[in-house]
Amino acid sequence: MSPHIRLSRYAPAVLVLPLTALTLSGCGGTGSAAAGDDKVVTVYSADGLKGERGNGWYDEQFEAFERETGITVKYVEGGSGEMVQRTEREKNNTQADVLVTLPPFIQQADSKGLLRGYAPEGAAHIPESERPADGHYTPLVNNYFGFIHNTEKLPKPPETWDELLSKKYEGKLQYSTPGVAGDGTALLIKAIHDFGDRKRAMDYLGALQKNNVGPSSSTSKLAPKVDKGELLVANGDVQMNYAQAETMPHLGIFFPAAKKGAKPTTFALPYTAGLVKGGPHTENGEKLLDFLLGERPQREVSSVGGGFTVRDDIEARDDQAEELAALMKGVEVFRPDWEEVAGDLDSYLSGWKRATGS
Repeated sequence: MSPHIRLSRYAPAVLVLPLTALTLSGCGGTGSAAAGDDKVVTVYSADGLKGERGNGWYDEQFEAFERETGITVKYVEGGSGEMVQRTEREKNNTQADVLVTLPPFIQQADSKGLLRGYAPEGAAHIPESERPADGHYTPLVNNYFGFIHNTEKLPKPPETWDELLSKKYEGKLQYSTPGVAGDGTALLIKAIHDFGDRKRAMDYLGALQKNNVGPSSSTSKLAPKVDKGELLVANGDVQMNYAQAETMPHLGIFFPAAKKGAKPTTFALPYTAGLVKGGPHTENGEKLLDFLLGERPQREVSSVGGGFTVRDDIEARDDQAEELAALMKGVEVFRPDWEEVAGDLDSYLSGWKRATGS
């Protein structure tokens, strides 16, 4: 039976999430890399694609890959920034073979010389605009930035950023830490876009700080707090939050607009993979990327993972794909200049810290 989606009558960009969507992992930074075994591949990844109960997209694809190849996947998880930092620290004793993060952290990893070029099988079916010419990284699962609200205590979510400044959100709002979590950094990007420039965005986030609970290194840890009503609003992303709803029935996704009467906005935030330069099992890393971009795994991105395929030759027709398409209807999708964001990331973060006193 397909899960039931109920769109809020208050805003076309709100999704009340189904009980039967797939839950994904919310852990932050566990695991250890493998060494001395030719039949392993080590993946450092941002959280969101692995299931708490072993039913996420990573779980199913890694298991299928191991059956097909005999290569064991060793998995290490954390925030996007955390995974890049760990890979950089290990540069003289590289442990990871594959790095998966949200942008702009994959671009940051490449600028630090951590990645090597490789064009996986299936990459030709990804639009050229979504992958660099040197082939140093490749999208795996498409995704979009969003916010979540408690549908029981806050059935009508805020339509604009300004509504979040209301006193009723004091101590009931939290977003993950920019620079550490990919979705936290994404919040800065959306704010700068919606407010029109960096100064106005930082001024707003400074004003919002009176309602903000405080830092969180993992975006996925915010969803349980929203579901329980400890928080009314938090940031997130469509794929992860849609999937978490199996065990968190009070989550709803929304996209605040820049101002009253404007369209809600978001942008693509794909899980993006690169081969780590000097990895101990590079050939196995290549095999894993080939596998994950294959037709069957990409067809299961929506039905198993709650995300969107990155291949333009695949049109998913499962119930989850249709629900996700309905969620995005009426939402204006803009495209950040990821190279510019990666290059200016340090100044974005320092500006945010000054504005919020973080």
